[in-house]
Amino acid sequence: MAASPAPDGATTRIIIENCAIATVDAHDTEYASGHVVVAGNRIESVGPGAAPEGLGDVVRRVDGTGHLLTPGLVNTHHHFYQWLTRGLAQDANLFDWLVALYPTWSRIDEEMVYAAARGSLAMMVRGGVTTAMDHHYVFPRGTGDLLGAEIRAARETGVRFSPTRGSMDRGKSAGGLPPDFAVETTEAALIATEEAIDTHHDASFDSMLRVGVAPCSPFSVSTDLLREAAVLARRKGVRLHTHGSETVEEEQFCKELFGMGPTDYFESTGWLGDDVWMAHCVHMNDADIQAFARTGTGVAHCPSSNARLAAGTARIPEMRKAGVPVGLGVDGTASNESGELHTELRNALLVHRLAGGEGALNVRQALRLGTHGGARVLGRAEEIGSLEAGKLADLVLWKLDGLGHSTIADPVAALVLGAAAPVTLSLINGRPVVEDGRLVTVDEDTIAREARQEARRLAHIAAEG
Repeated sequence: MAASPAPDGATTRIIIENCAIATVDAHDTEYASGHVVVAGNRIESVGPGAAPEGLGDVVRRVDGTGHLLTPGLVNTHHHFYQWLTRGLAQDANLFDWLVALYPTWSRIDEEMVYAAARGSLAMMVRGGVTTAMDHHYVFPRGTGDLLGAEIRAARETGVRFSPTRGSMDRGKSAGGLPPDFAVETTEAALIATEEAIDTHHDASFDSMLRVGVAPCSPFSVSTDLLREAAVLARRKGVRLHTHGSETVEEEQFCKELFGMGPTDYFESTGWLGDDVWMAHCVHMNDADIQAFARTGTGVAHCPSSNARLAAGTARIPEMRKAGVPVGLGVDGTASNESGELHTELRNALLVHRLAGGEGALNVRQALRLGTHGGARVLGRAEEIGSLEAGKLADLVLWKLDGLGHSTIADPVAALVLGAAAPVTLSLINGRPVVEDGRLVTVDEDTIAREARQEARRLAHIAAEG
């Protein structure tokens, strides 16, 4: 998509100036007071001081005094449907939590998924997310177009979206956790995944929709599905995603069933590579980390969800040092009820300092995880994730001159360590999506009301069995 033309054919411009800027480029360039010029859907220039004089077709000029401008946040792991089951199984570990919730999740339908996706997306986008990702893998029979419902919700919200078509073919009767009626056959899962790519995937530079291939996890997917999904993704030129090394139970499962740990198992099925990223990766040894670094396999780090389910602390500082691509993920809101990514910046820093000391992660490294790191994990670092001329205009203006941040001189520290900062303006593909803390593309109150209704309906259907 070209830059937006003005009525006379020129490119329209938005100027943001007088704000602190953290570009998160390769040199971590920052400006105490600088400007960004957006031309159409691209960043035209970034620099210190005021914007250049004499720019034509300026349709908006924003005074960013008291604000920090950053790249938009990039979410690398989520399960939107879980918006309808927040607050349940509060004191369970992962496997017990799954056993408790799968009977309810297996009753979802298209309208429920649409309402849940709208709620999940609204919560993230109003908090600074400009690129969202979802891993949807529950497809009960005869329940409508569930992936299409998510895509519709993302389009209405105006967010850049990377949905992955997930799958499960190992039901309860085959030793898996989900009910048999909620899983697919291997063949059906592969056919539906290819159809999703053919119908929705857009590989263009400024694409708003990239589809990935995402069998759920080693304990809910057969080896055949895992292996064939990798072949399919590479034939279609799309990315691969799954859960990996999340718990000690998963490691035991892989060793008992396959005679090897999760990383070796993934490598044996074609699931390591620079077109692959995995969620969690909590229980990885040195050899596992080196395998990820050697192959360029990425990691979606979900610190709040890992803590909520007592899964453990991923070795993110060691992964970063080894060169593993790492981004941040909300994870599903049944294990991270806040549903926000900007809180993960702070939580990541705190979790890793608890585990590894004061040098484990700093505020700028945390911001990089949530922006450029996420873009790299999703294979879009050339397009998004930093404020640089020529990149897509996905950016967030954070208000830092209020009570919550008034005595923190370092704006990046204020954003990461301070209270959740309000979003004054968020641009996605050059278009305003959040203004003064409110979504401008959809109505938040309607989304909340409809999500409550669908959550009640799901609970009622699940209770009836």
